Amino acid sequence: MKTKLAIIFGGKSSEHEVSVISATSVIEALDKNKYEITPVKIEKDGDWPSAEQLRQFDVVFPLTHGTFGEDGCLQGYLELVGVPYVGCGVLGSALGMDKVVQKQLLRAAGIPVVDWVEIRLAEWLSNKNLFLEKIQSEFRFPLFVKPANNGSSVGISKAKNLIELERGIETAFKHDRKVLVERGVENAREIECSVLGNDEPRASVLGEIVPSNEFYDYNAKYLDGKSGLIIPAELSEEISEKLRATAKKAFYVLNSSGMARVDFLMDGKTGEWWLNEINTIPGFTSVSMYPKLWMASGLGYSELLDELVRLAIEKK
Repeated sequence: MKTKLAIIFGGKSSEHEVSVISATSVIEALDKNKYEITPVKIEKDGDWPSAEQLRQFDVVFPLTHGTFGEDGCLQGYLELVGVPYVGCGVLGSALGMDKVVQKQLLRAAGIPVVDWVEIRLAEWLSNKNLFLEKIQSEFRFPLFVKPANNGSSVGISKAKNLIELERGIETAFKHDRKVLVERGVENAREIECSVLGNDEPRASVLGEIVPSNEFYDYNAKYLDGKSGLIIPAELSEEISEKLRATAKKAFYVLNSSGMARVDFLMDGKTGEWWLNEINTIPGFTSVSMYPKLWMASGLGYSELLDELVRLAIEKK
């Protein structure tokens, strides 16, 4: 009998459109002989299917990037409903979304992360100048400003001076009530690794992003089509194995399961590296690194989807 599989996509987040593209790619690649596929689109008003509707399915595959779909909210709902689902659980999803807490846990585990300053909205409104002075005293420009909870580089900016820093923080606060300002990495190379599994995760070959813009922002990721991918990344075997082992360690530390893409930053001159972030529902579009890295590792797109469904059932 075919597995009844629901593909949930869309949602209220700023990554709604990316989610739709990911879902389209996945539905096209799934083996129609194995699955009875039901697309479940969540409109931007966030009207979710009922528990009764969801219990009709054997497995749910969430492709809801960003807030409400990737941060543990949807995962908690599916736990209550009692339906197996692809990807990380509630805690792993929440940790994967919150860049500040994620950094704190990774640093505590001995994994290198880029230095940062955290700002809460209430603190910013009452002590804006104090934070600007603190950041300038601790870091040199350029700096990166990010909403703590978002994805696809939405709300992220690169600040080369004080005016751009203040503007970037104000922009980031439009997406979250918590913002982080990170030290910029000189001559940065962006290295990515795909992780797959539950209790015994596997790490793919590494890939490198060559962004078309100053950094890998939303436009460079999805719109202009000019960013380059180097697979496998041109790294020594020693460094590659170290990064792959670190990706699996981060997957474990952050209570991940099913899948995640782990992103690193590397100084192109010194070779020093840092774990940048983990993404628990990575993109599945035609240009997305997660499936491409597994294909380069010998696991085809359709086979990857089969394995993710199997892992979801195993985890239940």
